[in-house]
Amino acid sequence: MSEIYMPRLSDTMEEGVISTWVKQVGDKVASGDVLVEIETDKAVMEYEAYEDGFLVAQSVSEGETVQIGTVIGVIGDSPDAVPDGSGSGEPAAEEADEEEEEAEGAPAEETAPAEEAPAESSAPAETGSESGERPRTSPLARRLAKEYGLDITKIKGSGPRGRIVRADIEAAAKEGTAEAPAPAAKEKAAPAAPAAPASQAPAFDDGRDSEEVQIGNVRKVIARRLTESKQQVPHFYLRRTIDAEALKAFRSQINEQLASTGAKISFNDLIVKASATALKLHPAVNSSWVDGKLLQHGRINVGVAVAVDSGLVVPVLHDTDKATLSEISGRTRELAGKARDGKLKPQEMSGGTFSVSNLGMFGVDSFSAVINPPEAAILAVGAMRQEAVVVDGEIAVRNRISLELSVDHRAVDGAVGAAFLKDLAEILEEPMRIIL
Repeated sequence: MSEIYMPRLSDTMEEGVISTWVKQVGDKVASGDVLVEIETDKAVMEYEAYEDGFLVAQSVSEGETVQIGTVIGVIGDSPDAVPDGSGSGEPAAEEADEEEEEAEGAPAEETAPAEEAPAESSAPAETGSESGERPRTSPLARRLAKEYGLDITKIKGSGPRGRIVRADIEAAAKEGTAEAPAPAAKEKAAPAAPAAPASQAPAFDDGRDSEEVQIGNVRKVIARRLTESKQQVPHFYLRRTIDAEALKAFRSQINEQLASTGAKISFNDLIVKASATALKLHPAVNSSWVDGKLLQHGRINVGVAVAVDSGLVVPVLHDTDKATLSEISGRTRELAGKARDGKLKPQEMSGGTFSVSNLGMFGVDSFSAVINPPEAAILAVGAMRQEAVVVDGEIAVRNRISLELSVDHRAVDGAVGAAFLKDLAEILEEPMRIIL
């Protein structure tokens, strides 16, 4: 009998959400079969079985968040196998729940059992079960119930053996049910504040007609990591506008030659390849500042920011400097499609050494991108615009693109970043250098 643990599916993942159990308790499992879909800080990923057998337990319910290394299920030799520590094929997670709560500094038991109710109370204690036992809950459910001000004993669980999980708490909060009872007054409690006049509204209406939007794990982690990036990484910014006439003509020429193959090169493909070429000339930019140490990377792996419904993900093109434009184009489209479908694999989002974020397709002139740690730099690309400029002493209309490089000052000095951006701009203005 083998336990299935919450895996680390990305280099920044600390916890995961069980999105969907593909295999149910009692189902036969073969090595390579998809057991469960897990929502990480990057996307929803499939997790495969590593051995043959039968799924005999789902220790974590769909919609529940658990830390890496937590047991989420059990595979046995037969569909009737009983996991150790449980009287059935369902999880026995109460002890683990309490240990986790204690490790977080929170009390292991949020709900007092019936026999501890005050003696003077004439109403029977609510426990969520006829036997008077405390309800089966996850640590997250108990914590959320406390935050929402809900009485967890009044909530019906939808998890295994009636276990209360996150989805149950959120549903109760949305419906406005299971409000926690007001705390009993203490003997020497401070006098209560005077009641508000009857004409006064119980709450201030700001007139915005707001409604809380449920967010997924990806959005939560994006918020946390970008906040950490701005707070912990000393950014500085370098800006340069390039003449894109030659780049535009170069792209048209390449696409004419590739017309019979069905491949099509985008401006972003050219910028990604040019960035890799410039990184070869300036390896100091292809680095990371990690735990007080400066790491210079031997491989050039460019990440391409892709907007998806749940936020922003950055699939990585490994060994970008060695790839042809056709390979970069095909691989980028493949990874972008996987990102939108939530099917990216961990290795397809890990190991980036530099990133490119392009908002030109939205008509954005220029912007400042936030560095994706532990990378030392990210290039922000704006839209191609026709502008009146001076060329050889005369006014001419030229296609131009704004570039902005965000740099981690701990790893890269200003002059080094400026030299990199200068060479990148010259490569894009003389695009034959991209393929030479």
